Amino acid sequence: FDRGSFYQATAPSVRDRLIERWTDTQQFYASRDSKRMYYLSLEFLVGRSLGNAVSNLGLRGAYAEALRQLGYDLEDIMEQEKEPALGNGGLGRLASCFLDTLATLNYPAWGYGLRYKYGMFEQRLIDGKQVEFPDYWLNSGNPWEVERLDVKYLVRLYGSVRTYYDQKTSTTRYKWEGGEVVVAVAYDTPVPGYGTYNTNNMRLWASKPSHEFDLASFNAGDYYGAVEAKERCEAITSVLYPSDDNENGKVLRLKQQFFFVSATLQDILRRYKKRIVPGRTLSNLPDKVAIQLNDTHPSISIPELMRLLLDEEMLPWDEAWEISTKTYGYTNHTILPEALEKWPVPMMEELLPRHMQIIFEINHRFLQQVEQRWPGDVERLKSMSIIEESSPKMVRMAHLAVVGSHVV
Repeated sequence: FDRGSFYQATAPSVRDRLIERWTDTQQFYASRDSKRMYYLSLEFLVGRSLGNAVSNLGLRGAYAEALRQLGYDLEDIMEQEKEPALGNGGLGRLASCFLDTLATLNYPAWGYGLRYKYGMFEQRLIDGKQVEFPDYWLNSGNPWEVERLDVKYLVRLYGSVRTYYDQKTSTTRYKWEGGEVVVAVAYDTPVPGYGTYNTNNMRLWASKPSHEFDLASFNAGDYYGAVEAKERCEAITSVLYPSDDNENGKVLRLKQQFFFVSATLQDILRRYKKRIVPGRTLSNLPDKVAIQLNDTHPSISIPELMRLLLDEEMLPWDEAWEISTKTYGYTNHTILPEALEKWPVPMMEELLPRHMQIIFEINHRFLQQVEQRWPGDVERLKSMSIIEESSPKMVRMAHLAVVGSHVV
């Protein structure tokens, strides 16, 4: 066997030990009805897992000796692991360090992100110049992840909003309908703590089509059209940070961010409802759930949680807003204007029509509070507004995250 084969044999044996601890940890926290913390990040720069796992399990010496007896060095075997291409720098490394620390300190915490097929890029030097290539980090599989085909959620894009009158509550309600639907499939990776049995989870989402193949299009001779929807859906989780210097790139980035947060929130609410006991309702969500946004990328989750509470759970606005703001915390990494995300209002109205309505309402109510505190200060209203009055109008995502969180 070569070193690569020995790595493929060693990694699953370590992973099996992690999964046993991971299962016990989840059962323990469920039995204690613990408050859960969820860390949402578009990047996780986890590094190589084998060395980290055997060290945290206290098995580094045992594995080194076992491999030595077979004529191999543990360090050489660890070098065979392809680093997951799930981040590109400080933001992703910070997120992974947080997950490691939370596991080590025995906090019941999960990380949520995206399972990029190609990741950022691979750098090579050719004729003295840096050249970028796709990073095919999954070519040999990823022995540390567990595909969860039992954990799937539907994520809607585009479509329209239908207004109707709810006779039960005597209020006007809204329903997001139509458009295209993408399936989010979960992949779980155990995150072991150091010097503790505690093993938390990092759940990453992969995008899949709701219909794998359009047989009618194929039979009509439209061979490319038969797989077009599949390719369009899977592109959402193909690459970390697709280029946004063109309209299609901007749309793909926003799709990526919304796909990520929609699947995550559906998963969080499902887990919370599963644990609801007599006397506990959705108003108690902040007592059992804390969601931390790592930078502005997941901030579209604020109007998505509001949509779920308003349109699916039928809560009134004030109650939904109180639940949402008490649940969210936001980590801001920069105040440089050029680094703060903004999305064109027309683009968001087309891709996420209901969310744009909710953002307008959040901004309207927020600006009323600003006007009450600083009456007549028009410049302050302009600078603090979530909507930038430019051409076209833009949604300031950092402003949205600050307004929608209880701590920054």
